[in-house]
Amino acid sequence: MSDQTWQVAALVVYFGAMIAIGYYAYTRTAGHEDYMLAGRNLPPPVAALSAGASDMSGWLMMGLPGAIYVSGLIEAWIAIGLTTGAYLNWRFVAPRLRAYTEVARNSITIPSFLENRLRDTSHSLRIASGAIILVFFTFYVSSGIVAGGVFFESAFGSTYTVGMLLVVGVTVIYTLFGGFLGASLTDVVQGVMMLVALLLVPILAIIAIGGPVEAFDAVRDLEPGHLSFVGGTAVTGAALVSIISALGWGLGYFGQPHIIVRFMALPDPGSATSARRVGISWMIVSLLGAVTGGLVGVAYFAQSEADLSDPETVMLTMSQLLLHPVVAGFVLAAVLAAVMSTVSSQLLVCSSALVEDLYRVATRSEPSQTLLLTLGRGGVLTVAVIATLLALNPDGTILSLVAFAWAGFGASFGPIILLSLFWRRLTQWGALAGMVVGALTVFAWDEWGTELYEIIPAFLANVVVAVAVSLATHEHDDEVEGEFDRTLDLVGRRS
Repeated sequence: MSDQTWQVAALVVYFGAMIAIGYYAYTRTAGHEDYMLAGRNLPPPVAALSAGASDMSGWLMMGLPGAIYVSGLIEAWIAIGLTTGAYLNWRFVAPRLRAYTEVARNSITIPSFLENRLRDTSHSLRIASGAIILVFFTFYVSSGIVAGGVFFESAFGSTYTVGMLLVVGVTVIYTLFGGFLGASLTDVVQGVMMLVALLLVPILAIIAIGGPVEAFDAVRDLEPGHLSFVGGTAVTGAALVSIISALGWGLGYFGQPHIIVRFMALPDPGSATSARRVGISWMIVSLLGAVTGGLVGVAYFAQSEADLSDPETVMLTMSQLLLHPVVAGFVLAAVLAAVMSTVSSQLLVCSSALVEDLYRVATRSEPSQTLLLTLGRGGVLTVAVIATLLALNPDGTILSLVAFAWAGFGASFGPIILLSLFWRRLTQWGALAGMVVGALTVFAWDEWGTELYEIIPAFLANVVVAVAVSLATHEHDDEVEGEFDRTLDLVGRRS
């Protein structure tokens, strides 16, 4: 068989496995809460790998190695910022959010939690949250679909549109029927595949060059600034802004609905400890592999004289050149895994926003579980169609699309999640004002002509506005205070 036939066969096996897992989850999804949160009984290792795989997306396998290949280790500050943010998120937010969402009237989405936590009878906070989720996740899902199209175009010489539609089709099938459990279980398989690929390809590239010393000496000779964390021999103003912006990615973790919803699905607050150890270990190894792959790629392509038309395909191209076609096919499948794991999780969060946070607010009657389940699946399909239409004409790199959506969620929800969990005096009007200011700042920041990543000023603006408005509108509420204290007790007993 030809190389491409082997690779296609590996992809067919991968696609079949994902659909099979989706069917398995479908048989164990009985109601709406099962579909959206797996009955709050997700094993800690599954939650950890699912959060990691959902988080990293095509950025880990394509965007980050490509950025390192082009600019060097100055781009690695993104990985450092993300690792720090992820650790703090698991350490402090996960156990308290798991406890508080159950105490606050068993909330199963972030918007419903904020409404219940802050006693917002006007539903304005829930509607605004749902709208923000739909807007930014449409861009985020679209970035994943773009990555899928670019992948097929690069790996198989297929058209962008065919590749994009194939990725969307398979992802929608297993998400539509398997729901949260299906997305989480496929995430575990996808996370393992990503980890193996990110270790295997750089190691083989280093061996092909002659060893680690030879590889990094070659990088130093070809691109001296690539091995500097400041982009050269001295820290310039531009480099400092770039480093601060990269570290700012860590702020985004506190507000990513598709990540923190995994915290809500844990069996209990104490499960966050073991999940954190698994998740952070996976993340550190995976990020090291992505950074190493981007760096080593500089030396490998100079030595082999192979063509690399798009830096974001550096890992794809090396895998095809270094591995047996069937193994390369599974590495290519790992790239798809990175894309599809994120898209599936994001589709579910969008669906929950449509059903839980917009439909249920609009209707006065209590819909049946069957109707909610049907609407949830319809929401997945609707958002997938809209994001696909947007992805037909991609604008910008995968990294830039992800950066915008990441900033949008981090600046809109991050400060409000932290304040709701750790500050008693947050009010519905403070949360609403901060959230809106954070989102608008993300949209407006680029117009002000600065290179600083928009999540940093938007996050700070959200905090300032939320605190100021809350102090002006706070009124004591015994029920709210009681829930806050019960959450502290629950976290203390089980963590």
